Amino acid sequence: MPEIRTKVSPSVFYRKMGAGPAVVLLHGFPESGTLWQNVWSELSRSFTLIIPDFPGSGNSVLYQDTGISDMAECVKNILDREGIDAAVLVGHSMGGYVCFAFAALYPDKVVGLSLVHSTSEADDAEKVIIRQRSIELIRKGAKNTFISQMVPNLFSKAFNLSNPFAVKQQIEEALKMDDDGIINFYNAMILRQSNTHLLASAVFPVQWIVGKDDNVIHYKKILELCYISCINFVSFYQNCGHMSMIEMPDMLIHDLKIFINYSYCRNNSTI
Repeated sequence: MPEIRTKVSPSVFYRKMGAGPAVVLLHGFPESGTLWQNVWSELSRSFTLIIPDFPGSGNSVLYQDTGISDMAECVKNILDREGIDAAVLVGHSMGGYVCFAFAALYPDKVVGLSLVHSTSEADDAEKVIIRQRSIELIRKGAKNTFISQMVPNLFSKAFNLSNPFAVKQQIEEALKMDDDGIINFYNAMILRQSNTHLLASAVFPVQWIVGKDDNVIHYKKILELCYISCINFVSFYQNCGHMSMIEMPDMLIHDLKIFINYSYCRNNSTI
């Protein structure tokens, strides 16, 4: 797995696989790039995949406070190293926030933006309080309890009942993250700004993957954003929570392929 030194971390690891048009898969919290392992094999048949671990997750080192825009800069550094001028960015939850930050900084490098259970909005006051309380729990040494309760909430009730082993695996992966990494990600999400204004002026297509049973971002809040951009792809998944790449990977693969191919065809026709 290659690594790169950036302004905020001496070691940011990423996976590169496949061949074809470039697609960047950005993980959410509390995950790493391995979040995408149920979809990367199939997607890499058609596309060159870049899958980073953000600083503080997976194999990447958290060296200092790292905000959402800093994570976007890490993505830019990786693309520069790989000689990739532009890509489709796919972001899950927090990874979607990084997608928007990247688009704000480098709009000409975005071929398409896919938001997988994510939003352009900043945290509201209630969400900030919830995150701050979570930070306090972590600081008091309750990481195991916090993760064990938090991760199942990412999935629909039906998936929790029918796939307890898959949920347990995600808990085990999340527990690998140390306390500082968890706290940094929460602070980064608290401090991020709304990027909804970018949607109205977006010259690239935008995809929205929405779970009917998402307990993290209510589907109605996401649907309110789905008409703002000029070109929107909206996929609404019944019986799915916040983790379609695990709950419904085949459906997600299908919808991502359609969106990525459209984005590149459209981009080539406008050059």
